[in-house]
Amino acid sequence: MLSLLGEAEQQGERALHPYRMQQLIKARGKDQVVNVGQRASLYRTIDRLRRSGLITVEEVAREGARPERTTYALTDAGRSAWREWLLDALATPTRHYPEFPAAIAFLPMLSSQEVLGQLEKRQELLAAELAGIEAQLSADSDVPRLFVLEMEFLKATAEAELTWVASIVADLRAGTIAWSQDQLRALAAQARSQ
Repeated sequence: MLSLLGEAEQQGERALHPYRMQQLIKARGKDQVVNVGQRASLYRTIDRLRRSGLITVEEVAREGARPERTTYALTDAGRSAWREWLLDALATPTRHYPEFPAAIAFLPMLSSQEVLGQLEKRQELLAAELAGIEAQLSADSDVPRLFVLEMEFLKATAEAELTWVASIVADLRAGTIAWSQDQLRALAAQARSQ
């Protein structure tokens, strides 16, 4: 939200209303990297930014019988926080804690056939996601690269994950990754004795 307001400011548009922010994000395909699917979460974010003093209500207006429309603008603190966040996010790798690596840590709790089935499903979904990203990039082929870099990043990460998942699926099918409850109990007993 801060970035949208910063961009609007740079383009001479002082303030934006939440619906316009959501429209811009979706129209630009940025909903692939910013979750704005539920308007309620957008309003909660805006309220949190307002309470933190990063944005302010610029205007509350009503056109005819339409509901009131509140527009928001960056404060000086918001402008500073946005710039600091953007520079930091570009320079500093951060560790995210998604569910998938956590689930991988507990693979032995399931049978290898269950794991194989689930990873085959994931492989199909990743392939479909990658195809969607590639289609979007192809549709945006006339757009300067600067404006599709985040889609290139999503493509690269989807390709990397798909390649890795495919290798695990292949190893599970070939039996080079395998386990049994007896093997797991023996490993646990060995670890306890050390």
